[in-house]
Amino acid sequence: MQYNGLKGRVPLVFFNMSSLTILGLSGNSFSGRLPDNICQNLPSIQRLYFSINQFDGPLPSQLWQCKQLLVLSLSVNNFSGSIPRNIGNLTKLQKIYLDFNNLTGTIPHEIGYLQNLEILSLLANSFSGSIPTTLCALTELLSLNLGKNKLTIDTSTPEANIFSCLANLKNLWRLNLSSNPLYATLPVSLKNFSTSLQYLGMSSCNIGGNIPNGIGNLSNLTVLDLGYNQLGGSIPTTMGRLQNLQGLYLTDNKLQGFIPDELCQLNNLVDLVLGGNQLSGSVPSCLGNLTALRTLSLGSNSLTSTVPSAVWGLTYVLHINLSSNSLLGPISADVGNLRVVTNIDLSRNNFSGTIPSNIGSLENLVNLSLANNNLEGPIPSSFGNLGSLELLDLSRNNLSGIIPDSLQALLHLRYLNLSFNKLHGEIPTGGPFKNFSVQSFLSNDGLCGASQLDFRPCRTPVQYSRTASSSMLKYIIPGMLAAMLVLTFIWLFTLHKKGDAEVATEHTLIPELLRKKVTYQEILTATNGFNETNLLGSGGFGSVYKGILSNGIAVAIKVFNLQHEEAFKKFDVESELLSNVCHHNLIKIIGSCNQSHFKALVLDYMPNGSLERLLYSEEYCSLKILERLNIMIDVASALEYLHHGYSIPIVHCDLKPSNILLDNDMVAHVADFGIAKLLGGGDTVTETLTLATVGYMAPEYGIEGIVTRKGDVYSFGIVLMETFTKKKPTDEIFVGEMSLKRWVADSLLSDAVLEVVDGSLLGKDEDHDFVNKRDCLSSIMRLALDCSAESVEERVSMQDAAVTLHKIKNNFLKDIGGV
Repeated sequence: MQYNGLKGRVPLVFFNMSSLTILGLSGNSFSGRLPDNICQNLPSIQRLYFSINQFDGPLPSQLWQCKQLLVLSLSVNNFSGSIPRNIGNLTKLQKIYLDFNNLTGTIPHEIGYLQNLEILSLLANSFSGSIPTTLCALTELLSLNLGKNKLTIDTSTPEANIFSCLANLKNLWRLNLSSNPLYATLPVSLKNFSTSLQYLGMSSCNIGGNIPNGIGNLSNLTVLDLGYNQLGGSIPTTMGRLQNLQGLYLTDNKLQGFIPDELCQLNNLVDLVLGGNQLSGSVPSCLGNLTALRTLSLGSNSLTSTVPSAVWGLTYVLHINLSSNSLLGPISADVGNLRVVTNIDLSRNNFSGTIPSNIGSLENLVNLSLANNNLEGPIPSSFGNLGSLELLDLSRNNLSGIIPDSLQALLHLRYLNLSFNKLHGEIPTGGPFKNFSVQSFLSNDGLCGASQLDFRPCRTPVQYSRTASSSMLKYIIPGMLAAMLVLTFIWLFTLHKKGDAEVATEHTLIPELLRKKVTYQEILTATNGFNETNLLGSGGFGSVYKGILSNGIAVAIKVFNLQHEEAFKKFDVESELLSNVCHHNLIKIIGSCNQSHFKALVLDYMPNGSLERLLYSEEYCSLKILERLNIMIDVASALEYLHHGYSIPIVHCDLKPSNILLDNDMVAHVADFGIAKLLGGGDTVTETLTLATVGYMAPEYGIEGIVTRKGDVYSFGIVLMETFTKKKPTDEIFVGEMSLKRWVADSLLSDAVLEVVDGSLLGKDEDHDFVNKRDCLSSIMRLALDCSAESVEERVSMQDAAVTLHKIKNNFLKDIGGV
């Protein structure tokens, strides 16, 4: 019954067929738990195919009773819990597929008893602990797939860990340990691994040391993936013996030295991925001999010299990435030989000369980046023939001339960056150009037209005939400016006479005239042309940059992405609210730039970043209990003001750690009011579109779009739990009915709160403050649960939450002697 649209629970009659040998239900939407006595009622079953469904709960505890079982296929479900140890009784078992579930615990040593096992696939679960060496007893094993778990290797006994005995598996053709925190080095015994091995995957495993020369003995290897590790040393020349190799992936390591010419002997190589290392020297010209090559990725190394012409002779290559090196010289006209290429990235090098016009003949090209080079001359009009092009980045060169009108024919172009060149003339307006913002054309002083981009209009013959009018304006405009200055001086003098009390208190509105209007040019200068080194963060509706104003003040500049229609509304809401509220725990607006196609807010700069960054970034020391309490008291104070201290109640609607920013003194400021709501006519508002963040939004907001102050209280409760547990509400451990709230609530019921809080908050049991810390954390968690109650009526108010937090802090300080 496989691969149909069946759903619901499996009828029990299916599990009561005593003569059944094969039960195939894969590829449906069946749900619920499998019965524990599944094997008791199916004594003859040999093959169970239940993959790609929605089964959940633990694996059947009596699975060991299926003594005739040959194949167990349960992949891509929601099974949880651990593998029963009595699985070792299924001695006839040949294939186990448990991939893509939520299984935890260790891999049972008893699996080593399954002497007939050929395939063991546990990919993408949450298994932990050391990989058991008993797996090396499975001499019939063909495929061992343990990738994407939390497994380790016992490095304390290198002579008796899994690496030391894998050579026993003489029939093994696939070994995948990728995305596990192995923290080991590749063993010298690698040379003794099975010559049957075709796939060896150990990417993202924190593997250090060098690649052993013995790698060259694995003569049947077709894929070698050691990317995203800490491997150093040079690439072994013995790799040239891997004549069957089709994919070599060594990206993002610390490899040094030259790219060995021996790699050019790998005539079957399809993918050569060496980016993100410290390789030096030149690009070997012999790479042009690899006629099967489809991907050549050498970016982010220290390669020098020119690109050999033979590389441009790779007629059937699809992807070329030579970015972020020190390559120089002109880009050869032979680039036009890459007939089927879809991606070319030559950015961040020292290429010079003009752009070859025959790039325009590459009709399959989708992405082209030549940014950050020394290219000059015009943009070839032949680029208009690149009908498949979606990305074109020619920024930060010395290109001159006009933007060719032919580019208007590129109907699939969705990203264009021509900034920081010497282009002039009118910006085209047809085709894809109507979707591009001013950021596509920055720092090209000669460009004009495109009024929607706030560029100066292009001069026309009619304008030259208006000399007389211009002369009159030379006298009229200065007079008008002088009058405006006098009026402004009178207004400021009157304002000063009213006294400071009427100018600035925490609960007064900032007058419209005091809002500083910042020009686009000022923002451009402050951010060094929106340089990526100034980028603080980005999201769906825009990016935030650090900037330095002309007076030397550091600010945060929030630039809205106006390709999203919702960004216009977010800009209006946020600028209006932040201009009219004033509280020391709310982010302050310094100014804004509000042009038709460029909108930005200039805000106080917060040097300590967000609470999310402080909680999860390894570069920061762990926050102590008192520091976290102070931060959450600041947040509570801000929300209390929004809910009860302002003339119209304001609901933030998207409180989360990334929207809580810390200044130089670790004072918290609530930010990002893009979807905030005013409760002008009552205590609730109903929204048809919910933009808040999953995990933090109140249930009534997510389901019905109902906005209340208690919705913020719910979010505050979730953030409070996260701050002291260091667990996101979307953490992978929270599946099924288990949630962050349930996890915390269960710990309080069992008096085990110390098992859920961030371990760095606690000292040893003999610490004289241990009990006080436990009591304090228990009180915090109880408050968090009171804030995040499912029922709106049961939640406390923000005023009560703020008062309770202050009491918890005072009691804690009293108990620990004011420390």
